[in-house]
Amino acid sequence: MKFRFSLPSYRTILTTAAAILCLSNSAVRSADAQRLPSTVRPEHYTLTLAPDLKAATFSGVETIEVSLAEPVKAITLNSAEIAFQSVTISAGGNQQTATVTSDKAKEQTTFTVANQIPAGNAIISIAYTGILNNELRGFYLSKTEKRNYAVTQFESTDARRAFPSFDEPAFKATYDVSLVIDSGDTAISNGPIISDTPGPGEGKHTLKFLTSPKMSTYLVAFLVGDFQCSEGEVDGVKIRGCATPDKVALTPYSVEVAKYVLHYYNNYFGIPYPLKKLDLIALPTSKPAQWKTSAPSLIAKPPC
Repeated sequence: MKFRFSLPSYRTILTTAAAILCLSNSAVRSADAQRLPSTVRPEHYTLTLAPDLKAATFSGVETIEVSLAEPVKAITLNSAEIAFQSVTISAGGNQQTATVTSDKAKEQTTFTVANQIPAGNAIISIAYTGILNNELRGFYLSKTEKRNYAVTQFESTDARRAFPSFDEPAFKATYDVSLVIDSGDTAISNGPIISDTPGPGEGKHTLKFLTSPKMSTYLVAFLVGDFQCSEGEVDGVKIRGCATPDKVALTPYSVEVAKYVLHYYNNYFGIPYPLKKLDLIALPTSKPAQWKTSAPSLIAKPPC
């Protein structure tokens, strides 16, 4: 079979291809315009979050240890739906209070100080508040008929809704996470719990988790509620299947499947699972208003 292009159709193809290339280049330039500068890189986050499940809000205290490739007077990172109470930047034995300006469209916030921050190591200290949204992203509110839960879904760029961060996959760091929660609740995060202390405040306790490996922001996770779990172990890794109390009887199957799959993958890839534990967690799912008409099939049944 032979194909033949007339001159007008060939010109049309070239014009269309040029238009597509132009649009692609515009999209790339637009994406690049929202990328964070590479002159400041995070090394370690220390996060303490205190969710209020009834009010659907949370407060956070955060320090970010960063490395500066060159002197700067401003540091830009990502944030969304965050209200800042205070920001200071410490470097070279000096501490400066930063002014805060946010670009909501880009989901970026810039901290600016009066005197130049020297190249090398610096610490950003932030006090802030946020909301437990009903959008199934960021730090969000999950509900049953009996109570509320606070859970996370950060992939791919929603960690910025839970804590100000360099929220791009290339910016990897380690994380220390602590959660201040009601005394009758528990919490789950990437690492095992290493301490459980009363307070601060009556009816509260603070759970501190083991420092994470170096990883991207979207891999950080934390959940708060009255979760109950079934447990198992394979290849030295503790495995749990967790759910709300009324669904915990369904979790042993997930543990058995995870044991089989983890062992299989360890052998197949020749790379052992890098964390000390693996949790599979079933959550009650709220129904965002925009899903009711646009995608009803996606919400026919909640995960648990």
